[in-house]
Amino acid sequence: MNGWLLAGGSLATVTALIHLVVGERDVVRPLLGSSLQAEPRRTLHGVWHFATVDLLFSGLTLIALATRPTANAPLVLFIAAHFLAYAAVFLVITLRAGWSRPLLRLPQWMLLLPVAALAGAGVL
Repeated sequence: MNGWLLAGGSLATVTALIHLVVGERDVVRPLLGSSLQAEPRRTLHGVWHFATVDLLFSGLTLIALATRPTANAPLVLFIAAHFLAYAAVFLVITLRAGWSRPLLRLPQWMLLLPVAALAGAGVL
């Protein structure tokens, strides 16, 4: 059992559930109730759920790979890289917003970055 991948996969799966439940309340409902035109509003709604599915599938994949004697290193590194990219996107957007205490305004990076680190550690 690869504990690094198990931890990273578990965190990614929990992140997907947080995204689905908390994000639905705090982001999706206000988005759907906004005056934004129907097509962009529904497109953003779809993209929101793409992210949920991606987080969930990535987490479940890391958990499955954790149970194998040797992990599929290219796949694990791909998952680590895209979680690192997600974290970077949130950090850049947050830091460029000009908010006070910006790192706490959009804290998603705090869940995404550790998944990248745990997955990466699982194949090194």
